[in-house]
Amino acid sequence: MSEQSQFALLGQRRFLPYFLVQFTGALNDNIYKNALVMLIAFGAASGSAETMLNVAAALFILPFFLFSATAGQIAEKYEKARLIRLIKAGEIVIMALVPIGLWLGSPAFLIGILFLLGAQSAFFGPVKYSLLPQVLREEELIGGNGLVESGTFLAILIGTIGGGLLALTTGHVLWISVAVVAIAVAGFLSSLAMPAAPAAAPQLKIDWNVLRTTFRGMEMASEVRAVHLSILGISWFWAFGAAYLSHFPVYAREILGGSETVVTVLLVCFSVGIGVGSALCEKLSGKSVELGLVPFGSVGLSIFGIDLFMADHAAWSGGELRDWIAFVADPMSWRVLADLFLIGLFAGFYIVPLYAIIQTRTEPDKRGRVIAANNIQNALFMVLSAALSVFLLGPAEFTVPQMFLIFAGINIAVALYIYSLVPEFLMRFLVWLLVSAVYRVEKRGLEQIPEEGPAVVVANHVSFVDALVLAGSVRRPIRFVMDHQIFSIPVLGFIFRTAGAVPVASRKEAPEIYEAAFAKVAEYLRRGELVCIFPEGMLTRDGEMNEFRPGLKRILEETPVPVIPMGLSGLWDSVFSRAPGGLARRALRELRRRVGLVVGPAVAPALIELPALAETVKSLRGERR
Repeated sequence: MSEQSQFALLGQRRFLPYFLVQFTGALNDNIYKNALVMLIAFGAASGSAETMLNVAAALFILPFFLFSATAGQIAEKYEKARLIRLIKAGEIVIMALVPIGLWLGSPAFLIGILFLLGAQSAFFGPVKYSLLPQVLREEELIGGNGLVESGTFLAILIGTIGGGLLALTTGHVLWISVAVVAIAVAGFLSSLAMPAAPAAAPQLKIDWNVLRTTFRGMEMASEVRAVHLSILGISWFWAFGAAYLSHFPVYAREILGGSETVVTVLLVCFSVGIGVGSALCEKLSGKSVELGLVPFGSVGLSIFGIDLFMADHAAWSGGELRDWIAFVADPMSWRVLADLFLIGLFAGFYIVPLYAIIQTRTEPDKRGRVIAANNIQNALFMVLSAALSVFLLGPAEFTVPQMFLIFAGINIAVALYIYSLVPEFLMRFLVWLLVSAVYRVEKRGLEQIPEEGPAVVVANHVSFVDALVLAGSVRRPIRFVMDHQIFSIPVLGFIFRTAGAVPVASRKEAPEIYEAAFAKVAEYLRRGELVCIFPEGMLTRDGEMNEFRPGLKRILEETPVPVIPMGLSGLWDSVFSRAPGGLARRALRELRRRVGLVVGPAVAPALIELPALAETVKSLRGERR
């Protein structure tokens, strides 16, 4: 695995032009959208502004529902760099209509341009997300997706400020027109530098029946449960985000007493939060696709969404609207700004791994259509979000903060539903929390673990959390063989059961459990999975390794597969080991304990001798216990 930072990708031709294309596209969309929002929000009556903003939001996402199925097929059939150039050329044509709409001063015409931008984005979406796995290695996907999301929300930030400022100038017709056309041209020029990305399914025959291809794409997206529920999670995120972003102008004006400059400050906090959260994903996940970040992100979204509702907005008593300086100078505003930043931060933790799951767990020749299905579902959820917002703020007569609270509550329900169907998300969260938040795991030799195919992993047994350290360090799922009594330990037992661990007991203690364990191990290996055993059969009582028991030989006789030795160090004398001494004293040293994990080369099953294998594991462990 490369130790380079994700930012090194920005110096490589396989990524940088793509990043610039995405950045300029998001920048242009947001300069235009935010200029339009400002013109509507502060140029119309309160009720009229709310209705028009919801209509604009719905019309921007409607093309994703209408055109995504066709776009997904096109993304798979044709070379992707050429497709991106054609799409970016279309953006120039669309932006050339902006001066006409501004000169006419027609909201309907300007919202119509927003619909065309949505159509252009609908065709771009399946290409841009299916391209990344072609040009990046798997260990680069989290970092690459994090950069894309960070860049996107940096573009939103700049576009928000730029669009708002341009809308306030006396010559806004000229300046907005020049900006959007120039940025569209810059995006097209960036696309010219992209290297070729071969078609994933050049033989595919495009089906122009939108309904049929939409349902077929949905079926493909449902073939892998983790992918299907990742799409559900992403769609909910965009519904949640749309409810917040589209109502910041009304929230700023009617609740916070802020002028249009306060809207910009709110969007800056939200956008910077998402950018920071997205960029941190690689660091927090150790360059792997870490599912544990998803529950972590969803918890933060709800906590700070609820706190935003509870924030005291009473500082403004009506009258003249405040500018951003007066708003920021008010200490009561800081809680609102902190909540918005933290909602964005946890949104980054939530969304980046979900996109990476779709990219890594979908077959290459179906990826474009699955991403198109994701975009369709996103569009549906965002339309429903807009409709629910209209109802809550209209007939139901809720306030904007109350609407934020309702969406935070729905987020809890969606999260519980997803994690109940796929406990792997929650299990990975607990593993990530227990390992990454408590220990500093220094890993070497992970490249020795094959990307696919069966193997038996063997390691020394130091503590009750050895399996968690291994599971949190290795990208591939591992099926652990462990003492059946560990399954009764709270939290750890849930994690191990969810991970498909194999309980084992001694033949004398429970012969039926003993035999069932070997049968289950053989089944896992036949399915091409990794199985981990601790050949000592017990935790060390003095920090030194015990003799390896013969169970490994029986496994290899029944299913001959390679054996991968690993050495763990640094866990002896932890609170989870059997080291003597006061529990309180050891607990004080537990936080950020430095743990070592070293992986050695695989050994052929025919060459396995237990004493020699034990010496190999001991040498990998080193002198530190």
